[in-house]
Amino acid sequence: MFGLDIGIDLGTANILVYVRGKGVVICEPTVVAMDIDTQKVCAIGTEAREMIGRTPGNIRAIRPLSEGVIADYQITEEILKSFIKKAVGRNRLFRPRVVICVPSGVTSVEKRAVLEAAVQAGAKDVYLISEPIAAAIGCGLDIAAPHGNMVVDIGGGTTDIAVISLGGEVVSESLRVGGADFEEAIVRYIRRVHNLAIGDRTAEDIKVTIGSALPGRDKTMHVRGRDLVTGLPATIELSSNDIYTSLEEPIRAIVEAIKRVLEITPPELAADIVNNGMMLTGGGSLLDGMVQLIQEETQVPVQLAEDPLTCVARGTGEVLEKLDELTKRAALTSLRVMSR
Repeated sequence: MFGLDIGIDLGTANILVYVRGKGVVICEPTVVAMDIDTQKVCAIGTEAREMIGRTPGNIRAIRPLSEGVIADYQITEEILKSFIKKAVGRNRLFRPRVVICVPSGVTSVEKRAVLEAAVQAGAKDVYLISEPIAAAIGCGLDIAAPHGNMVVDIGGGTTDIAVISLGGEVVSESLRVGGADFEEAIVRYIRRVHNLAIGDRTAEDIKVTIGSALPGRDKTMHVRGRDLVTGLPATIELSSNDIYTSLEEPIRAIVEAIKRVLEITPPELAADIVNNGMMLTGGGSLLDGMVQLIQEETQVPVQLAEDPLTCVARGTGEVLEKLDELTKRAALTSLRVMSR
């Protein structure tokens, strides 16, 4: 009655925090700047992201989540503490109940790491929900209905694909390929073809500005970096076709995973998907031409969700609003941990 309910989309690239009754109140990069000498956190979120590639030797900008799961437990705990504290504000007397989204393919060990980190960060009760389910709810799909809905959530570290019916995942696959892999592919391509070294932030800017999943786009962009031959700063011009070439491999992996899920979907649900189409969510779905490419490759209608970046967080919010009802019905088929 007195506490807060908080939903957290614990993404590889960004963390979004939803507070019951207020909506999405925090959307910041999942980055921590740490002083290596003192082992103290210098900055978290947006402030830390600004430091990537620009820190002195004793400070490292770290992404504590890799491919949708915890890579550094202690730093993840620090980042959760910081964001829960921001969300709760002055009302710190009562510990919040927290719903956290995780990729559909996480192991029980990875689930336990998320649960323990949230409890140590100050949560009272912790619930886990799979990202495709949360994304489907956030898109406004009726997941409890006896017909098939297909959701493809292309996040920063993972792509979650699921066919949902009667409130559960009938068929699902979690592919550890996402937006971060797009950026790595761009860095490798520019290094190999143009002998130019660029940083992760520059690669992200290139992906957003001229990135394309289809050939034939005519956008161009000037890119600055370090020439690997002379060692001096240099500028080159890149086109959308260059980036299309660099992104072919990770995009092809996502398309093939979608096809694999469709191939093992029960016939009745496959018919529903052909009629209703599939829903695309997550930051990776905003890549130019992604919707068109998946539609051409699968011959299934594809819709881009409204505000795909916040779909999972908004779905978590819907779960929060009905948390008591869902708990009574045991509709959250995830683990629950009580803080000690």
